[in-house]
Amino acid sequence: MDKKALLGRLGSIQQLAYVRPVSYREGRSQNMSAYVVKNGPMNFTVMADKCLDLAELSYKGINLSFLAKPGLMGRNHFDTNGDEALRSIMGGLLFTCGLENICAPCSVDGKDYPMHGRIRTTPAEHVSANAAWDGEDYKICISGEMREAEIFGENMVLRRSIETTLGGKAIVIRDEIENESFRSEPMMLLYHFNIGFPLLSERCRLVLPTMSVTPRDDVSAPHVGVWSSMEAPRPGESEQVFIHQLAADDQGKTFAAVFNDDLNIGLKIEFNQKYLPYFMQWKSLASGDYVLGLEPSNSSVYGKKFHLENDTQHLLGSFCKESTELRITMLEGNDDFNALLESAEKLINARK
Repeated sequence: MDKKALLGRLGSIQQLAYVRPVSYREGRSQNMSAYVVKNGPMNFTVMADKCLDLAELSYKGINLSFLAKPGLMGRNHFDTNGDEALRSIMGGLLFTCGLENICAPCSVDGKDYPMHGRIRTTPAEHVSANAAWDGEDYKICISGEMREAEIFGENMVLRRSIETTLGGKAIVIRDEIENESFRSEPMMLLYHFNIGFPLLSERCRLVLPTMSVTPRDDVSAPHVGVWSSMEAPRPGESEQVFIHQLAADDQGKTFAAVFNDDLNIGLKIEFNQKYLPYFMQWKSLASGDYVLGLEPSNSSVYGKKFHLENDTQHLLGSFCKESTELRITMLEGNDDFNALLESAEKLINARK
């Protein structure tokens, strides 16, 4: 991008790009802090009070994300109360699950582990937001840290940065998780991406470099043959979950993507299978709960008890760190879609 030429056409760079702090003033979101980001035709919101997760995402005025019926909300008493957590899940484009548990709530040795864990509703500390030129690039970055800790228990820190560059169509999320306790600790991590209407419709296709697909349960099993498509919403339809074995390149890089043929836009999520070896697809066709979930993870959808019973729980050593990076890219047009299909086919063929 030519900085001088661009600034010659503008009054303020904020005509095209900005990051702005906001505070909500009503309902369950009362006093919740967030950052609104504009990058050209792409707009998204980062929830400072909820793990720096992403709420709304739109591209060229078209919504891509899902907002659950409870709506926008801050931390509340439903968050860590078993199945009541369903009343606190607002969805959004992304909510982060962990760090002691993902998926279903459970109790182990008298200790309760809430649904999808506690980190998703943990407010960020040491938050900063910056928008500035870096050479010829105008970059927007938000960063902060979330701590999951208990006296006589764990002391885990998630440090996150979210970056986007004017003229680009990507959002990059970089996470570093450190165990600051004096013992090894469980570290379960799942990124719960949620695609919603109007990107999500019967004209929407899920593209994955899938080697094999396994239904999670008997409810999902009859639908395994149509995992890649979305039907119209139906009242009372049960959720379906599919476990995918994805092909990756030699460095472990792989992706999941959604593309809508009518809107001619889509969304691609890239991640590294070395750090996130599991991938689950959540497909909800229920009227009012119409959503497609894409879930790269370091743990299985069967949850904490499954890993304990099989002695496969992922542990992070005392004062050790692990890092992940996810790239969310807007897709537009036939060239992007054809490149998506070619990428999936190339990864699959390389593993045959």
